[in-house]
Amino acid sequence: MYVLRGEIVDRYGFKLAADKTTFILYAHPNYYDYPPERLAEILQPYLKMSKSELVKKLSQKDKKIITLKKDLDRKTVREIKKKGLRELSYEVKNKRVYPQGTLAAHILGFYNPNADTAGGVEYRAKDYLEYVDKTITYEKALNGDIIYNISVNPEDVSAPAKGKTLTLTIDSAVQHVCEKYLLKAIQKFKAPRAAAIVMDPKTGEILALAVAPTYDPNEYSKYSMQEMKNWAITDVYPPGSTFKIITVASGFMNKKINKYTKINDTGKMKIGWWDVVNYDYKSKGAPGMIDLVYLFEHSSNIGSIKIAQMMSDSEFYNSLKLFNFGEKTGIDLPGESAGLLPTPKHWDVATHGAMGYGYGASTTAIQMVSAISAIANGGVWITPHVIKYSAEVEPTKIAKRRILEEQDAKDITSLLVESVEKGKNPAKMDDFYIAAKTGTSRKPNANGTGYSNKLYTSMVGYFPASDPKVVLYVIVDSPSGEGIWGSTVAAPIFKEISVELVRILNLTPDKHKKTE
Repeated sequence: MYVLRGEIVDRYGFKLAADKTTFILYAHPNYYDYPPERLAEILQPYLKMSKSELVKKLSQKDKKIITLKKDLDRKTVREIKKKGLRELSYEVKNKRVYPQGTLAAHILGFYNPNADTAGGVEYRAKDYLEYVDKTITYEKALNGDIIYNISVNPEDVSAPAKGKTLTLTIDSAVQHVCEKYLLKAIQKFKAPRAAAIVMDPKTGEILALAVAPTYDPNEYSKYSMQEMKNWAITDVYPPGSTFKIITVASGFMNKKINKYTKINDTGKMKIGWWDVVNYDYKSKGAPGMIDLVYLFEHSSNIGSIKIAQMMSDSEFYNSLKLFNFGEKTGIDLPGESAGLLPTPKHWDVATHGAMGYGYGASTTAIQMVSAISAIANGGVWITPHVIKYSAEVEPTKIAKRRILEEQDAKDITSLLVESVEKGKNPAKMDDFYIAAKTGTSRKPNANGTGYSNKLYTSMVGYFPASDPKVVLYVIVDSPSGEGIWGSTVAAPIFKEISVELVRILNLTPDKHKKTE
């Protein structure tokens, strides 16, 4: 039994994918009961073709089967069938259509019913989309006619069975906004690609997962696998300074630091064979004793390394594992990478130190969002997901685990908020406190050894900080121009998307409240 795939809709029922049934109409000259001119007169009102064109097609004497019209809808075919023309036959064609075009393409993926190949959610949710509750049984006569009995509903036989409708966690308005500003950014900075993820930290629901440039799943065969790849979950890279949030959190988890901790920032230091300096060392020198707000505000490499060095290799590593680095998040999309987190036996002094400021490990965008969401969620890590699950199914699909004490999560949030408020972060908002950090990291060479002169620029944050409703992560790969940093490239995109999120999600300002 052929099963039409169920529709895919966003969290509000907005249609993102559906099966479309069309028909091809054929004529068979060997069975003509009417001359071509008369057949053309009968068919012309239904086929929206000129009579002369139809006569010409129907008069082809060298063909046993003539293709008259493609892409006819079911209603038109039903009307033509009423004419009882035995010289006609019909072929059913089913096509997967994406009515919103490129929207959420890297989440939806694609589906080819002829080859039964798919990507994205179309691949991951195949069994659900094609699941039919009942099996329709009926008998056929020798001529192919249905033999009806009391238990057979004629509609069940004439219309194909249809799978279940799949509801996603995606908010189409949020998805559109992310795609719009990413496209603007890659054009402005001549970047090959960018990504943005919006997640509800309390539920793990992904409201948007946007990749630019995008593609049209209606025409997927025109694109390469590289263009269709959802690199926000497949590709790894050094996260850079956004990872300093994780280093500080790991220090809290291992009771090495608290919100009052001061660190002697010498501006530069040697770790193993590696000379590390703060980005502003040449202009500002050694800042001396700094607090954690200063560490975040000025993105102190030395401060981050020293916190990392307070922990043993195994203490730091185990904390990173709790944040799910080096592991797949379990997002319900195909192709996810586990990232790269070397085990302590492969660490040396340089690796341990580099880990502190975002270079020892390689992560995916979805790993970073999920890790920061755990802090926004009061210390509880949740599996990110794009499929909306029922209350019965959710516990089998979504993991929730406490990895950080709630007070520690609140303290880290307040440090991040203060660093944004004190600093010059372009993403600062008038009515909302945001807990956020920018990042800039050098892009590894394609051969895996050393670094290129290209950069990843990123920003991650959540707001309203007093009661986080969204976590937003923005990353731009290899932007071009002068003064390329997370603060100059990713932060303005973060701000543009944030302003739209406030409007779309109707978020309540919290700057009149005091964050704890």
